[in-house]
Amino acid sequence: MSINEQFNATTRQFAETAAQVNQLALENFEKIFGLGLSTLEQNASATFAYLGELTAVRDPEGLKTLWPKGVQVARENVERAIGASQETLARTLKTHEAIGQIAKGQFESATAQATAAAERTVKQAARAGKA
Repeated sequence: MSINEQFNATTRQFAETAAQVNQLALENFEKIFGLGLSTLEQNASATFAYLGELTAVRDPEGLKTLWPKGVQVARENVERAIGASQETLARTLKTHEAIGQIAKGQFESATAQATAAAERTVKQAARAGKA
């Protein structure tokens, strides 16, 4: 295989690997963005529903009965946000593991190619020395 062919093959392999990594990263970003948007929507909906009830209160007794619900809404909002953060971290770690496996495969492939090329060179040098 000529140097140009080797260069073309290596460049093509690099481009394919970069495309795979970019695809994984983009998919991860889309999932994380969707998760964050969904969490924000749920939290905003719960908060506005509570605020709607709060505006309907006309006396201190009504406010006393509504106060625990406000605490509950705030707690659920925080729990949703923490859950989304944990899921984001888990998805990101999974994506990084997949990218690491791709890199490992590329490294192993490059090592195998370099070893084969070195062995060919040694064999050619041995034949040239015998001639």
